Amino acid sequence: MSRPLVPGLIAEGETDEIFLGLVIFRQLRELTWSSGRCVVDVEPTEIASCRSIRDQTRVTSALTDLAADCHVLFVHNDHRERGKAEAVLAGLRLPVVGLIPVKETEAWLLADRQVWGGLKGVDLRPLPGSPGEVEKVADPKKLLDEVVGRQDWPVRDYFEYIGRNIDLDVLGQVPAYAAWVAEAKNVLKGLGYL
Repeated sequence: MSRPLVPGLIAEGETDEIFLGLVIFRQLRELTWSSGRCVVDVEPTEIASCRSIRDQTRVTSALTDLAADCHVLFVHNDHRERGKAEAVLAGLRLPVVGLIPVKETEAWLLADRQVWGGLKGVDLRPLPGSPGEVEKVADPKKLLDEVVGRQDWPVRDYFEYIGRNIDLDVLGQVPAYAAWVAEAKNVLKGLGYL
């Protein structure tokens, strides 16, 4: 018999929802595969009805609604909005994990050079030398634009492709990413999944 695990996400924007929704699903699946406690059936990430950049009352309400269908919630804000995520996290009595990059989510997309090497027409030269260095990039969105260049794909398609294919072990070398994974492990242990 398997036990379901449904993650829920509230993020700043559509591309964050696409990338993080996929990565959360994949990462939770990987974490629970090694669980000796039970067989866990991780479901695709459910997305909240509003964005995390809204006022705290609306975000908290959206998370409460999401909690009715989800077992663990994730709140994403980039560094400029860090205070919003921290305030929401402090005010909730739900199993919730913060997803807060040092700068922006786009930095996480740039951590795995090999996943970009599988795409035609991208420029790998601007990519940092190691995964952890993405947190030192001053403007991750600008660097992502440099890597992508002028392509036929809409930007959102890159977020989906990278979210589906990025090496999670490589991404785990990014300190802010590793921090949310560690927090997620603790929450899953508390819920009896690990």
